[in-house]
Amino acid sequence: MLKFGKTKKIALGFVVVVVALVTFIGISTQRRCDAQGGKEYEYIGLFTDVMTIVKKSYVEEVDSKKLIYGAINGMLSALDPHSSFMSPETFKEMKVETKGAFGGLGIEISMKEGVLTVISPIEDTPAQRAGIKSGDQILRIDERFTKDMTITDSVKRMRGSKGSKVTLTIMRDGFERPKEFTLIRDIIQVKSVKFRMLDNGYGYVRVAQFQERSDEDFAKALKALVEENKGKQLSGLVLDLRNDPGGLLDQAVRISDHFVENGKLIVYTEGREKESRMQFTASSRGKEPNYPIVVLINGGSASASEIVAGALQDHQRAIIMGTQSFGKGSVQTIIPLSDESGLRLTTARYFTPKGRSIQAKGITPDILVEQMEMPKETIRRESMFIREKDLENHFENSDGDKKTENKKESKDQSKDSSKDSIDTKKTVDPLKVDYQLVRALDLLKGWDILKKMGPEKR
Repeated sequence: MLKFGKTKKIALGFVVVVVALVTFIGISTQRRCDAQGGKEYEYIGLFTDVMTIVKKSYVEEVDSKKLIYGAINGMLSALDPHSSFMSPETFKEMKVETKGAFGGLGIEISMKEGVLTVISPIEDTPAQRAGIKSGDQILRIDERFTKDMTITDSVKRMRGSKGSKVTLTIMRDGFERPKEFTLIRDIIQVKSVKFRMLDNGYGYVRVAQFQERSDEDFAKALKALVEENKGKQLSGLVLDLRNDPGGLLDQAVRISDHFVENGKLIVYTEGREKESRMQFTASSRGKEPNYPIVVLINGGSASASEIVAGALQDHQRAIIMGTQSFGKGSVQTIIPLSDESGLRLTTARYFTPKGRSIQAKGITPDILVEQMEMPKETIRRESMFIREKDLENHFENSDGDKKTENKKESKDQSKDSSKDSIDTKKTVDPLKVDYQLVRALDLLKGWDILKKMGPEKR
């Protein structure tokens, strides 16, 4: 459970962990300095000298706070792409983000080989509507080049008031030259969990981001699917983690806990500090029945979503389908500082139950399925065929009543069928355009058929 305050570390980012904050960081720093012969004091002295010179001799008067913040940013950017300093304003915005509402474009970014890169656009946001895709390289934000720009600074520049515009210069595989995308900022309301029935007995749950209430919403989704299935156990489930950039570690653990046997390892973390070495196991709380599961992932699936996919894969609880995931296997701890600013620091790596680190590797799907556009000619192919019942004066089923009654019944059924067709169209539209989802549902149906056949019939 997240607690915001000066005496607690706050867990978020793509994958983060909640641990106790060392209240007086200076003690730890001093011990390390003493152990290493006081070299750190020499470097701190050098920093003080430079700051004094700048304050005294720079062409314009410089704010000390600005210098210190800049120095901290530079120090953290030298570590890795995910460690950063957050000003009080940015830190406040971050805390709002974990609750699922924030201003901006709806885009998750990271540094990849020194280039600002899109992890994934968030669903139903300006970024997704503008056509921003996972893997896009952001070369410029308005007129400012992103080279040597920190992630924190990039995020700050992409945010703004609702209705304002920002232009991103994007390079993408397949582009001959960079293209400009103009986006209109909006208040981003991220709905973490969405669900629906795909077909009789086969459910679909999408987790767009792991937020404070994701597990609660996930449990409600599973319950609603059972109710929609007339109280019967699901025949199978598609868990969609595509373009899910991650979020809160505890929520990833809780969602995995629905499917992993009691006492089994879900994920563990390793770092230098004792607090960063942790294990998370499945609890004894309510478990889902052992129906088949297909988990969909792609290059936009990162961090917390990789934890879920990795845990279910290692325990052979689900088939992982799609394409290679992002490969974000580090843990960031968020530490509140005394002036209401915050420190996002990489403190550990996380590992799947079988000891796999996915850092810079990602989760390899059990079944590789590239996304592709569904052929238009297949979308309505069923309607192209004339069947016996469509012929004038066709024979009725021998089990039916009188012909006239059957004709009336047929008309009534036709009306009902038309209604069903409308409802079905609303329900299965994604199955007509989402190739990976179609393949996932086909796999679940095939799985169910083989199970019903039994070994003696195979």
